Amino acid sequence: MTIAVKSYAATSPTSPLGLFHFVRRDPRPEDVVIEILYAGVCHTDLHVARNDWGWSQYPVVPGHEIIGRVTAVGDKVTRVKVGDQVGVGCMVDACRDCGACRKGWEQYCEKGSTSTYGSKDRVDGTPTQGGYSEQIVVTQDFVLKLPGQLDLAGAAPLLCAGVTMWSPLRHWKVAPGSRVGIVGLGGLGHMGLKLAKALGAEVTLFSRSPGKEEDARRLGADRVVISADKAQMKSVAGRFDLIIDTVPYEHDLNPYIPALATGGTLVLVGYLGPLQQTPVRTSGMVVGRKAIAGSLIGGIAETQEMLEFCADKGISADIEMINMQQINESYERMLKSDVKYRFVIDIASLRAQA
Repeated sequence: MTIAVKSYAATSPTSPLGLFHFVRRDPRPEDVVIEILYAGVCHTDLHVARNDWGWSQYPVVPGHEIIGRVTAVGDKVTRVKVGDQVGVGCMVDACRDCGACRKGWEQYCEKGSTSTYGSKDRVDGTPTQGGYSEQIVVTQDFVLKLPGQLDLAGAAPLLCAGVTMWSPLRHWKVAPGSRVGIVGLGGLGHMGLKLAKALGAEVTLFSRSPGKEEDARRLGADRVVISADKAQMKSVAGRFDLIIDTVPYEHDLNPYIPALATGGTLVLVGYLGPLQQTPVRTSGMVVGRKAIAGSLIGGIAETQEMLEFCADKGISADIEMINMQQINESYERMLKSDVKYRFVIDIASLRAQA
């Protein structure tokens, strides 16, 4: 089966994304062929397109928040059938046998998980390409089943932004009575507010922007604390069992450590890099058994669990729908935080392009 597709790709760090034709790999017996309907736009897409992390290989088709419909299945596929509505997130494979994979933590695969784009296929070594395209081919074990009551477009960001927040909430056992802080109100933060509130937690948004209180409360926040205000930060000292920090650039973590309760944890999900300008003072951690941890997306099982939870609770992302041809403009707007709270591409606009 030859699957020739249209897509939008970056061909260099400085060129805008543009129309790109390529052929998907031939489906294998355990593969699922998916017609893509919607693709969320993640900040990671922009980083990879512009080689911000130094490892991008071109051409690259971004997109790892993929919603679609199954159009064909291999002979050994049992999990989904033609016509099913499905999702594909940040990974399309892993070794499945290491200690992390056996725990259901494929994102931490000790041999390296296979990213939806920017990786090499584990079987034939071809480059993986993402969801800014008409179709995708994925092994059945990395295809997520969508509950029927989920809004399809609003579900796309759940596959990265949603599970990135869900995984630490579950790992640190957030439940009714937990006190949770979310740092930053963007694509990740807005999902954190919704999910933590639906789990029964008391939820606080930490923000540098006073104008976000109304929106934060609409999304589930019980309180908004202006992190630059020392008096407000002092008022929540010792309060939080868990603080999830979504800020994607280097910033000072020290103000948040006193806000943790004894035994509390500050989890970083947004920033990948050294803290060179703001070293962490450890005394407050040692005397209160407080921790700074990291968390990366989520495994396949917990992503499926999150989708079921969101369907049950009526949760989806707040999105702005765009056409594929608006992607470069959307990247510039994303850099300015000019979106509430996630762009989602209607792939029908790509199909219509000559």
